[in-house]
Amino acid sequence: MQAAEKYPFIFSDEPRYRFRRHLAFWVFWWLFQGVLYSVIGYNGKPVYGLRLIDSILESLAYMTTHIALSYALMYFVIPRYLLKQKYLLTVLWVFLCFLGAAVLSVIISITVIPEIQRLVLRDDFNNYLRVRASTRIHLSLMAGLRGGITIGGIAASIKLMKHWYVKEQRNLQLQKENAEAQLQLLKAQVHPHFLFNTLNNIYSHTQNTAPVASQLVMGLSDMLRFILYECNQPLVPLSKELKMIRDYISLEQIRYDDQLDVHVDLPDNTDNLGIAPLLLLPLVENCFKHGTSHMIEQPWLNLEVHIENNRMYVKLLNGKSNTVNHNNCKGIGISNVRKRLDLLYPGKHAFTITDEEDVFIVDLWLALDYMPLTQKESAPFKLAYHG
Repeated sequence: MQAAEKYPFIFSDEPRYRFRRHLAFWVFWWLFQGVLYSVIGYNGKPVYGLRLIDSILESLAYMTTHIALSYALMYFVIPRYLLKQKYLLTVLWVFLCFLGAAVLSVIISITVIPEIQRLVLRDDFNNYLRVRASTRIHLSLMAGLRGGITIGGIAASIKLMKHWYVKEQRNLQLQKENAEAQLQLLKAQVHPHFLFNTLNNIYSHTQNTAPVASQLVMGLSDMLRFILYECNQPLVPLSKELKMIRDYISLEQIRYDDQLDVHVDLPDNTDNLGIAPLLLLPLVENCFKHGTSHMIEQPWLNLEVHIENNRMYVKLLNGKSNTVNHNNCKGIGISNVRKRLDLLYPGKHAFTITDEEDVFIVDLWLALDYMPLTQKESAPFKLAYHG
């Protein structure tokens, strides 16, 4: 069970839960501050009841500073600089945030606080104001924060702890899903040698008598070998992943008896870039499952992949019948691709789907990692072709 489902009040991003926990946090801090400062330096005058009311109202006024400071740290400094390991800029922005909070506190202490004291303390206002006036000027930049440093630190700590907890939960979820995938893979690996030997025998018998069937068997054998033996690694060579896509499309072309209009443009050179295995196959498979297989006339598919530095850009289009509701973008395959991208490439991808009346469009860019040189293939394939 995910953290957001188990503890929705703490971790859920739904607006109702976020509003409740933020409201509870600030109400608690407001009342805590009000009670705390009502007893600090209290000497019996004015009456404590009036002092408590005055302190609570003052704390409410200073809440503007505390909220501004805390949210600036939580939603600006931490995600933009600290989590991106820009430590010098983090220190600079933290200093500027606290300086700004101090200045705002001074403004509040000069303009708002005297009016609150005049309203609540009345007869005791002049005496009480004289006691505080001596400290307001020369300590205003620090003391005027009224707990701003404390609450800013608490808010930032909560934000960081929540971030690291959610990240750890995501890692655990990924490990669990990988373990489940490996289990399914093990279940599928029942006597693989027997399977490949049988396929090789079929290929040998059909090579002369049924060349089309022989081609199908060889393509299927290559795909199964890649899936069973090479996809148990975190990364596979991009060239092999693209070759499998080409083999899959070739098999589908044979199934369509060459009535399928295919345009595929894949890069000649993929360097030694690696990609999570079987990440692209569901996208292509989805085109055949929900698009071309339902078209009565002129089924078509267009796939373009190009590399810029370590970024891969994929554009996939396929025609579809406008008389059938296929829900292309709601299938299990697409959902799994979205999940894997979020887990494996957080902040390093963009994945958009456009489901129009007669065409289905997938746009994906992905920042890929380089594989160790020992795993680099000696000669890349020629992967660009037109069907």
